[in-house]
Amino acid sequence: MLEFRTQGYNGYSVKYSPFFDSRIAVATSANFGLVGNGRLYVLGLTANGIVAEKWFDTQDSLLDTAWSESHENQILAASGDGSIKLFDISLDQFPIQQWSEHSKEVFSVHWNLVNKETFLSSSWDGTIKMWNPNMPTSLVTLPTHSCTYSAQFSPHSPTLLSAVSSDSHLRIFDLRTPASASNHLVMSIPIHTPPKMRMGAAPAMGLPPSEALTHDWNKYRDTVIATGGVDRIIRTFDIRASGQGPMAVLPGHEYAVRKVSWSPHLADVLLSASYDMTCRVWTDGSAMGAKAEPGNPMAFGGGREMGRMGVHTEFATGVDWCLFGAEGWCASTGWDERVLIWDVRAMMGP
Repeated sequence: MLEFRTQGYNGYSVKYSPFFDSRIAVATSANFGLVGNGRLYVLGLTANGIVAEKWFDTQDSLLDTAWSESHENQILAASGDGSIKLFDISLDQFPIQQWSEHSKEVFSVHWNLVNKETFLSSSWDGTIKMWNPNMPTSLVTLPTHSCTYSAQFSPHSPTLLSAVSSDSHLRIFDLRTPASASNHLVMSIPIHTPPKMRMGAAPAMGLPPSEALTHDWNKYRDTVIATGGVDRIIRTFDIRASGQGPMAVLPGHEYAVRKVSWSPHLADVLLSASYDMTCRVWTDGSAMGAKAEPGNPMAFGGGREMGRMGVHTEFATGVDWCLFGAEGWCASTGWDERVLIWDVRAMMGP
């Protein structure tokens, strides 16, 4: 396990470069993001450990980051002052572009993985915006009318995007549809809907809706999305069966789930990072032979926890998979001012 200290700055998000397996970016904030500056680290993984190749200081906290899918040196930063900054790591400190249309904190940014020409931002102001890095203003604004913690383009379609919000709904937008009164909204899935196939009421199913903080599209199954949030439970949904409730319910975290990320190597495996200071690896039960966790009445769908990494000593806020090499390498960050590089396979049980 490799470690890097973001001294004086608490980690919020970590992302591997889509171009280099030895480069990661970390969005951090001073004073846990409550007040003060932010810093975007660009780190290199070397034979001598993790080294800081570059960093950018900002006047407000940084809450998320996303690498450009079209330019190996460009990277986005989402800021607590409502701005989005685009940096070029081959240039000096100043951003090469900045946008300030959001009226509250920008909590997520995500680059289009298919056409690579646009990116998304989501904000506590209740909107999602789509941008082109060469344009001074946003291309589209999609209202959610609630604090939106996470927005993503589908990795399978350049026009399909999703978001989760404080109202505990997973929203699907399709930019091919007429804007009209729906603003491209094609689906709104209540995350806390119990599974239809469940016999009897499990304890967690009766809980009131709570904020959804994170979600991710499956890289191999183009209609499957995982969500996580304040109620500590990870759920997977098939958007083709939006009225059927979750496909799998994965309890286990002791505090809110801050980040989920599907494996780029295996269709049934995902990682999570939580305020309980652990990062955990799960199977959703879709692989042949998967068995449900015995003795857990809250579990549903055959999924189970496969292992955990408990080295962080404060909230674990970000986790990301390496796209290259042997499957299983990942990076995590947290409020303990640490970035860890570790092998998921070493944490998994038999």
